[in-house]
Amino acid sequence: MMNRFSSRWIGLAGSLLFGATVAVSHAAPGRQQPAQQTQRPPRPDAKMDPDRARRLYVSNNPDDNSLGHDFQRDVDAKKKTDERFAEASRGVMDFQKVTYRSSVGDLDIPAYLFQPLQKRGRHGHAAMIWVHGGVHGNMDVLYFPFIKEAVQRGYVIITPEYRGSTGYGEAFHKAIDYGGYEVEDSMSAVDYLKTLPHVDPARLGIMGWSHGGFITLHSVFRDNHPFKAAAAIVPVTNLVFRLSYKGPGYQREYATQQRLQGLPFEKPDLYIQRSPLYGVDKLKVPLLVHVATNDTDVNFVEDQQIIDALRSRKPDLAETRIYVDPPPGSAGGGHTFSRRTDVKTLERMDTPEQRDSWNRTWTFFEWHLRPYEDPSRPAQTQPSMW
Repeated sequence: MMNRFSSRWIGLAGSLLFGATVAVSHAAPGRQQPAQQTQRPPRPDAKMDPDRARRLYVSNNPDDNSLGHDFQRDVDAKKKTDERFAEASRGVMDFQKVTYRSSVGDLDIPAYLFQPLQKRGRHGHAAMIWVHGGVHGNMDVLYFPFIKEAVQRGYVIITPEYRGSTGYGEAFHKAIDYGGYEVEDSMSAVDYLKTLPHVDPARLGIMGWSHGGFITLHSVFRDNHPFKAAAAIVPVTNLVFRLSYKGPGYQREYATQQRLQGLPFEKPDLYIQRSPLYGVDKLKVPLLVHVATNDTDVNFVEDQQIIDALRSRKPDLAETRIYVDPPPGSAGGGHTFSRRTDVKTLERMDTPEQRDSWNRTWTFFEWHLRPYEDPSRPAQTQPSMW
């Protein structure tokens, strides 16, 4: 049996073990004495390393976005891209450079429009919006062989150069609004497509790569949208994680955007709102997502989050595939594994993984958009999918 001395000694030892301050009280029973607080000395500041501070500094001033960038060089490069698209499309498909007004109401959005040479009748073609990647990027000719295949399959393709895209001058470049108005810019292409009588508004899809995959996810992770199906390839998914993982050099292009002006720790609600990962539960249409384990741009540790979320919460709608260390493309390791194109010939540079990814993508969209169907023709003349 424990005596009174032993009990008191164990209680005192326990208090000391957990860092409590023990005070001897002679107050009457039932009256509590205020606990004594241990005063900690102020923590000294670390000696400032100017070089490290300079590397870690991230401005939130929009005037600092894209400092030192050569905007004229981008304009000149875009002119060459336009000429290359026109040359490569000649005799193969109908190519036009068009513009339309963003639904936000503040900008005209340039876009490439690719169509079959011979148009079907009213509502004869399914159509897709293809969204390019890059924090400041644009639709380039490496997409050409895949666009050509889509048109040959019966699709009308429009590729919006949403705000922040390069090649349209400084003001357009600095209007970048990652996860914000750029989504409206891209979705506004639907309004343009609806002006084309041969496009069927009931058979619309959207597809994007990287940042374009991010816009694609945002477009279908909302209450209302016009799309029947979507595909996001190696998509950006979680800005809260991504900016911490990539560091200051990457953060500077975000924190200086006019409608952000800060980092995730400063504006967590805004960055969560702009991260598709947190909108998975709103998915209501079929979605295809392909990612690569050796992606050095959208690293697999980021894309694994969206794959797991879709597989666990939207298994009936999401078709996902993880490619293990596919042969790299022109940038970002596996990030461009399915966009391998010979820049001279504009022909595909296939690997088994690239061929597999595109075969699955074409099959996915054929199932949901039926590009081979032509509602403008009598039913008995319709081609069979078999």
